[in-house]
Amino acid sequence: MRAPLRWVLWDVKDTLLKVRASVGEQYCKEAKRVGLNLNPVEVEAAFLKAYRHHSSRSPNYGISQGLDGRSWWIRVVRDTFSQCRVQDPALLNVFPDSKKTLESCSSLGLELGVVSNFDNRLKEILRVCGLLSHFSFLITSEKAGIAKPSPAIFEQALQKCGVPAASVAHIGDHYLNDYLASRSVGLHGFLLDRDNKHKHPDLPAEHRLSSLEELPPQLQQHMN
Repeated sequence: MRAPLRWVLWDVKDTLLKVRASVGEQYCKEAKRVGLNLNPVEVEAAFLKAYRHHSSRSPNYGISQGLDGRSWWIRVVRDTFSQCRVQDPALLNVFPDSKKTLESCSSLGLELGVVSNFDNRLKEILRVCGLLSHFSFLITSEKAGIAKPSPAIFEQALQKCGVPAASVAHIGDHYLNDYLASRSVGLHGFLLDRDNKHKHPDLPAEHRLSSLEELPPQLQQHMN
């Protein structure tokens, strides 16, 4: 007899929230407030170079090197251009199907949690976006000290859930970090593919979702 589903774990960026505009555009908007006129294309390129450099040099926000999310991002921004301060919630939009799907999952009697490769600003970002109250717990890669696709971050989530892996589902937009990693520890993994870009031959059709609205009916099949 299979274990009934009791929990759903969620990725955040590009699953529940999306970037409102390009980093270059947002940073230039903030820079303009202090009198700097910059080219968004050049800023975007500079940001990507800085981000990749610090991600390689200090992965997972430099936790193992004594940094935290805030100090890690300050270094990235400083390397992109000086005197630019960006308010993170203003950069993000909630996908139209996010709140409705979270509410639908809760109405099914499911508990919800977050497992995200993000720093510890995530709690405040979700609060500002009106999503925080849906979740019983948040696990960020900064707080966990480990990032997806490591099974260890999902093991931490399972400890908080207090149920077997077979009673937990996970939904995210990244094939390796979300889908394969969650299924490797026995979770019911679902891949969100809003842009129909994932063509993996080993991905069953019922595990691939084109919108979050498709998730609750899939979850109901595992609840009895």
